[in-house]
Amino acid sequence: MSLCHLLIRAGCGIVMLSSPALLAADLVGTYRDALEQDAQFASARASYLAGLEKLPQARAGILPSINLSANTALNERDLAFRNNTPGGGESRYNANGYSVTASQPLYRQQNFAAYRQGDLAATQAGTQFEIASQELILRVAQAYVDVLLAQDNLALAGAQKSAIAEQLESAKRNFEVGTATITDTHEAQARYDLVSSQEIAASSDLEIKQRALQMMTGKAPETLAVLGKRFVLSPPQPQDATHWITLAQEKNLQIAVAQAAYQIADSEITRNIGGHMPTLDLVASYSESGQGAGVAGGGGGVGSDTTTKAVGLQLALPLFQGGGQQSRVREAYALREKALQDMENTKRNAALTTRAAYLGVVNGMAQVKALEQALTSTQSQLDSTKLGQEVGVRTGVDVLNAQQQLYSARRDLAQARYNYLLSKLKLEAAVGDLREDDVQQINAVFQ
Repeated sequence: MSLCHLLIRAGCGIVMLSSPALLAADLVGTYRDALEQDAQFASARASYLAGLEKLPQARAGILPSINLSANTALNERDLAFRNNTPGGGESRYNANGYSVTASQPLYRQQNFAAYRQGDLAATQAGTQFEIASQELILRVAQAYVDVLLAQDNLALAGAQKSAIAEQLESAKRNFEVGTATITDTHEAQARYDLVSSQEIAASSDLEIKQRALQMMTGKAPETLAVLGKRFVLSPPQPQDATHWITLAQEKNLQIAVAQAAYQIADSEITRNIGGHMPTLDLVASYSESGQGAGVAGGGGGVGSDTTTKAVGLQLALPLFQGGGQQSRVREAYALREKALQDMENTKRNAALTTRAAYLGVVNGMAQVKALEQALTSTQSQLDSTKLGQEVGVRTGVDVLNAQQQLYSARRDLAQARYNYLLSKLKLEAAVGDLREDDVQQINAVFQ
């Protein structure tokens, strides 16, 4: 299946604690592990296999049916005539027989409607399995980048803690020599305590994210491949939201499932109306029966064998069924209307999801560019603030604030890059076209 290779290597963007790329688990390997181990996907696969059986089950209603029956019995008879008339007595004999009957529906409107429903149900099951396959890709990608972002946050918290610790030591020294107030020391200590708490929370969050990924892959967390220097922003082609929404209306898999559900509901009306219609079957039977020679009053009886063959037509016409069939027809009409409204709602949701994914890519590009510029600006601001502190025009608090802005920019940039990549996958999924080639392109930015 082409979807089996769909997600390949995701990773972290800014500050990373990583081993060499050759030792890192990439996204495609993680996806393949999930393909084998994820319980949710395994459930979808079993549901798909069960759904395929709807077609042969429905087809059976329009194919011949053949039945074989056989019987054997030991018979005892006690015969006595009235008024002391001579004769009679006891007799015992075996009776054996078998019969074969065959029936071929010629006209059964409900059976042919059920056959069409079975065909639609099998197609629907295949589409639902495709949805599950794409959802697995998106779930693995999300879990993968969640781990990388958690690693980023932990690394950033550690780096920020180290930087604040330096400021804390500097503030203490300056206070001791009288070049700074105790306020700088208290501020630095408060920031240090706060970031220490954040580091603990980030460590806990990383553990949770790793276990969430492990739950899908069945493997203990490994070092993951991360976002490398080959990260390049590329807009969706074409850059037209209307085009993508129109494409989603044609190819979105959720819409395909809803359309199949509507067609099944429409066929259910035909099937229930067929309950009022006559049925015509071609029937044939062949039977043989034999009765052994009985024993009566010590004398022998006479056995017999019978062979019966029959071929004909059988017509049945329902006349009155207590009003139940009419009720089922009305119910079917109501359920078809429900399926129609569900389909319309699915189309609207697909349009909204597609637009959101498109904007996630387009606006995500703009956000990444803005944050890259912000990162450069905050780094320059921090350098200038440190220089200002050295010449006495900036305080330690100013430096701490500048450091906080720098690390926030780094964190936001990492998050924006991951969101951009996930939005590209979601956009392809929204139009039912999430394929290995799309992920191969994304894979190029990981190492």
